[in-house]
Amino acid sequence: MKKLAIFTIAVMAFSFSSMQAQDADEIINNSFEATGGMDAWAKLKGIRMKAKVSQGGMEIPLEIVQMADGKQYTIISLQGNTIKTGVFDGTTLWNTNFQTMKPEKADSESTENMKLEANDFPAALFNYKEKGYQVELLGKETIDGTECYKIKLTKEPQTIDGQKVDDVSYYYFDTENNIMLVMESEIKSGQAKGMISQIKFSDYDEVDGLYFPFSMSQGIKDGQSQPIIIESIELNPDIPDSVFVFPEN
Repeated sequence: MKKLAIFTIAVMAFSFSSMQAQDADEIINNSFEATGGMDAWAKLKGIRMKAKVSQGGMEIPLEIVQMADGKQYTIISLQGNTIKTGVFDGTTLWNTNFQTMKPEKADSESTENMKLEANDFPAALFNYKEKGYQVELLGKETIDGTECYKIKLTKEPQTIDGQKVDDVSYYYFDTENNIMLVMESEIKSGQAKGMISQIKFSDYDEVDGLYFPFSMSQGIKDGQSQPIIIESIELNPDIPDSVFVFPEN
């Protein structure tokens, strides 16, 4: 009888786990369908966004490019200077040094972590099973008065200061339409280590059949945040590979 009880509990636990995974799958799939459809997202080859961020009373223009093969960059226009950051050509990660205004390659640890993140176009949750990621539905929470599903995403570990650490993020989807409203993750290094990074998404609008948030706020959970306004989004931009390559001279 005891063995039967243990077996029954195990079956129930497995069934509950499977049901949770199915529910999480449904929410994620519904979200991609609601914002254009899985097939359309799968055909996307790249995104170029032009945005502005307010900081210290200034509006700072940004250009952000992400390509399906992992290549990406962010260009910041500040006080007449063009600063490239997070530039990745598939092999090398580099940035502009703010003090010298010269390009510098990132360390090997940051580069290896970027190679992992490069798999996540157009989003980490897109085709997550094929990437070996795990999701879990944690129930519901209310964010800014909106009831949301909370989903935990566990990716392959990153390396921080020589140690393997879990790479876990939390996504919140509006229960009415399955639109993603918030993403949270723990900051693993730097002065804010241990705090929770929070990005909020709003003002979704259509671009060539796909829907994107045109307003975001990024900051620390329950703390200060910085608004980012998207001015334009171009799909499948024609970007020469040379733009991503580290300038050796």
